[in-house]
Amino acid sequence: MIRLLKITGTVIGALVLALALLLLYWRFRPNTAEVNPALGLEVWDAVNDGMHNSNTDMIFFKDHFYLVHASSPYHFATPECRLYVWRSKDAKKWEKLSTVRVPGEDIRDPKFLSMGGRLYMYVLKSVQFEAEPYKTAYVVSDDGIKWSALTDMEPEGWLFWRPKTRDGKTWYIPAYWWEHNKSMLLMSTDGSRWKKVSDIYEGGRNDETAIEFLPDGTMIATLRLEYSDSLFGDKRASTGIRVSRPPYTEWAGIEDKSTRLDGPALFSYNGRVYAIGRRHVGTPGLINYHGSIFTRKRTSLYLVTPERLVFLSDLPSAGDTTYAGYVKKGDTLYFSYYTSDPKRDFPWIMGMVLKSPILMARLDLPSLEKLAIKKMRATK
Repeated sequence: MIRLLKITGTVIGALVLALALLLLYWRFRPNTAEVNPALGLEVWDAVNDGMHNSNTDMIFFKDHFYLVHASSPYHFATPECRLYVWRSKDAKKWEKLSTVRVPGEDIRDPKFLSMGGRLYMYVLKSVQFEAEPYKTAYVVSDDGIKWSALTDMEPEGWLFWRPKTRDGKTWYIPAYWWEHNKSMLLMSTDGSRWKKVSDIYEGGRNDETAIEFLPDGTMIATLRLEYSDSLFGDKRASTGIRVSRPPYTEWAGIEDKSTRLDGPALFSYNGRVYAIGRRHVGTPGLINYHGSIFTRKRTSLYLVTPERLVFLSDLPSAGDTTYAGYVKKGDTLYFSYYTSDPKRDFPWIMGMVLKSPILMARLDLPSLEKLAIKKMRATK
C-alpha cells in the first residue's frame, strides 16, 4: 500500500510539474506572428486600462471616428460587462462618451449603423457563462452620448452581425440563429424593422456571418463553421464562403479548410473583398484543430474570393484576439481589434482570462492590394 501511494504521489507530482512547465512555456514563449512588412502597418493603443477589452466596431459619423468595445474582467459572459463608446478626430486621441449595459446580463458584439443622421447600435445579450448570446437588441443616438433604451429586436433569437448597403437606402444584415447551425439575410430601410430575404446556409454549427458586395452587386459572405463545441476544436471546422446575386434569394459556395475565420469583418477595395478575422495557427490535429482553446490565435488579413481565402498577413496579436471594426478613408484603412499581449504567444485559453487592450491600426490600401495580387499569383 505504501509503495502504491508513493507511486501515485510521484505520478501526480510529475503531472503537476509538467503542467507548471507548460504554463511557464506558454507564458513566456515569444510571439511568431507573420506580420508582412510590405503593408507598412502603424499600430497603437486605443484603450489599455487593465481590463479584458474585446468585441470592437468603428464608424465615421458626423466628422468623427466612433469606437465601441466590450469591457469585462474576462472573455466569458458576466453581468459586469459594459460597452464603452468613444469618439476621436484622428483615431489616436479618444474621448469616452457613454456606457451601454444590460442590468443582470452580459452584452457584447456591438455593430454600428448610421442612417438618417442617427447612430444605431445592435448588441447581443447573453446570460450563459460560456457567452452564448440569445437575442439581439438595439439602441439609437443622435450624438453617441445619449442613447435610447434598449429595444429587443425582431425576429427574436436571431443574432445580428454587421449591416451593409450599396445605395445608402436599403440595408442588409446577416444573422445567425442563437442555437447555431443556420444563418439568414435580412433587409431594412429604417434600421429598426428587418424582414427576411433568404437563408444563407444551414449546417456545420455555423454562426458569425459577414457580408460584402462585389462590383457587380453580387454579395459574398463568410461563415464561421464550428461543427462542434469541443474544447479541442473540430477537424471539420472551416470557413464557409457563399455568394448570391441580386435579389439575394439563392446562395451557393464552398468551405475553405485553411482556417475557421472567427469574428469576421469584410471590406472591399478596388473590386476585391478582404477580411479581418481570427486565424487559428498551426497544423490541425490532436488538440490543435481549428477552434481549440489550447492553441495560438492571430488577428489576420485575408483576401476573400468565391473560391477560397488567401492569407495575406497577421497583425501584432496573440491569445484572445480579433473582432475588428474599421473605417475606410480614401486609400487608408483604419481598424480596431483586441488582443492579449502581442509580445507573448499565449494559447487562447490563457488569453481569455488575461487583460487585452484595444489596438488601432492604419494601413495603406494600395499596398494591401499589391500584396493580395502577389499572394494570389504565388498560391495558384
